[in-house]
Amino acid sequence: MRALLDVNMLIAVLDPDHQFHHTASAWLADHAEWGWASCPLTQNGCVRVMTQPNYPSPVGMVQVMAHLKAMCEAEAHRFFPDDVSLLSPAVFQHDNLHGPRQITDVYLLGLAVRNSARLVTLDGRIALGTVVGAQPEHLVVL
Repeated sequence: MRALLDVNMLIAVLDPDHQFHHTASAWLADHAEWGWASCPLTQNGCVRVMTQPNYPSPVGMVQVMAHLKAMCEAEAHRFFPDDVSLLSPAVFQHDNLHGPRQITDVYLLGLAVRNSARLVTLDGRIALGTVVGAQPEHLVVL
């Protein structure tokens, strides 16, 4: 099953100084045969975070975008358009959403399920019950 990498996973793979760089890179290498994906939300978030002056290893905008572009040009990569609405009760269990901090993670899980993929994250707080049809194989927490 293809892996949709969340923002933190993209950052961890791209930043050799990130505390989870080796973990994220090793996981991606071990699962390369299935391929991976990104979307506008994860790409934008990666660039936004890594270029902030208060990021531990800030990188220039052009450099981050060049590295991310090179990574996304790999044969194993697929681009998932943001074509799911958080407002759709056919995709999201609104009664299971309890706060604003869930929104991005839940949205990415919904996008992964829609694309028959799995969301790969470093965040262990994502509840499967927030997305219609989400099963344990749709979520990988490192």
